[in-house]
Amino acid sequence: MADPEVSVVETTETKENSSVEKIEVEVAYALPHEQVILKTVISEGGTVADAIKHSGILVSYPEIDIAVNKFGVFGKMTKAAAVLRAGDRVEIYRPLIADPKEVRRQRAAEGKRMKKGGGDLKEGEGAAAKPEAKPDAEKSEPAGDKPTAD
Repeated sequence: MADPEVSVVETTETKENSSVEKIEVEVAYALPHEQVILKTVISEGGTVADAIKHSGILVSYPEIDIAVNKFGVFGKMTKAAAVLRAGDRVEIYRPLIADPKEVRRQRAAEGKRMKKGGGDLKEGEGAAAKPEAKPDAEKSEPAGDKPTAD
């Protein structure tokens, strides 16, 4: 039995386009709780939009809008009109929930700092935490070496 997250969808051929070469591509869409990769066969010279339409993913995920969503091929942003090659993986990107620049501005306004990896720094973490200072006696120079102000 086939993996429920992967299905193969082939376009129907008519006599007019039966001589046109076909290519196989994948269409990927990820949600926080689910990732879907659908294989589809489109005509050579087909676009990102063609692959998405032929994959049937729009039926299962009506929130996808070809005019609104952004797309990529193997992680590189592309337009819906971009021509695909055999073996390409079309990725459908979801819109961001929060603008990263705005989140950073809010964090700066609150006086919070971030550690590498995305979490907030806790009290005493990071470069702001200073090591204990040495006593003044160790830092001082001998009295004879200091210039005097006469």
